[in-house]
Amino acid sequence: MGTKHNVDDEPLPEEIARDLRKAVRLEWITIVSLVFIVGLVYAVMGNSQAMKTAWIEDMLSFIPPIAFLIGVRITRRPATAERPFGYHRAIGISHVVAATALVVMGGYLIVDSAIALVTVDHPTIGGIQLFGTTIWLGWLMMAAMVATAIPPVILGRKKLKLAPGLHNKVLYADADMNKADWMTSLSALVGVAGIGLGWWWADAAAAIVIATSILRDGITNLRAAVAGLIDARPTSVDNKEPHPLLGEIDAYLRSLDWVHTAAARVRDEGQVFHVEGFVVPKPLETATPERLEAARAGLLGLDWKIRDAVVATVPKLPDVLERHAPRA
Repeated sequence: MGTKHNVDDEPLPEEIARDLRKAVRLEWITIVSLVFIVGLVYAVMGNSQAMKTAWIEDMLSFIPPIAFLIGVRITRRPATAERPFGYHRAIGISHVVAATALVVMGGYLIVDSAIALVTVDHPTIGGIQLFGTTIWLGWLMMAAMVATAIPPVILGRKKLKLAPGLHNKVLYADADMNKADWMTSLSALVGVAGIGLGWWWADAAAAIVIATSILRDGITNLRAAVAGLIDARPTSVDNKEPHPLLGEIDAYLRSLDWVHTAAARVRDEGQVFHVEGFVVPKPLETATPERLEAARAGLLGLDWKIRDAVVATVPKLPDVLERHAPRA
């Protein structure tokens, strides 16, 4: 016996909808700012391996915001007979795409920079005519790195404030990368300064540091994205702890006065949860349709992220859930 209800067609709470609109605006602002950043870095890139790597990282920075915008748009589609769970997994797929691109490009850049280091490639930075005066291009490179570090850091901090409430790991990954962009700029700046001081190896070493950061971001996000797609236990947006809503769901089901014991199996669909609640009634006759419907309604009322719920009576909890249920 069981009861199921889907609320995917219901609107988001106004506060969440407002935060989602803010996140969308921030991602569009990010894309516009990246257009200027990529153009500026390319204009002063010269022969520096570190600048080239920083430029490629800026190009890669387009992927997370684009993936977020596409994912959010797709999730708005209503559930159908062919897609009964809706399109919420689009967020998880976007996360995988963005993370894979980071892993591939990070690995490539490490190899490319290592080759430059091993082959003792001596980069040179010449001068440039500016307002009738010849100045060292390295000064423009370093100035560009300082200027281009500021917008991503500001945008990243704003996104970090929104990501936990929206439970959007693509947004969090993008914010985390933005917030850490100052390290990329600092590494490139050090590499360029090293060339000016005659330390030919500093440029390639700085490029390796930047590429390693890209690869680390990619691996971290790819691991989290794949875990979500294979229905691993939902975690907080930073992937460090089990999501606190899991405990609230189990506690609510066990608090019902007609329930002997209960536990839930929860799927993280990318930004929302689908809950399968299993309850052992005392006795079976107490599990009336009205009580099951009330239990289902209570689950949906716990948090906006619970967008789909099913409550079923069982004589015994599934083994994987029983190990975590308290003893009666």
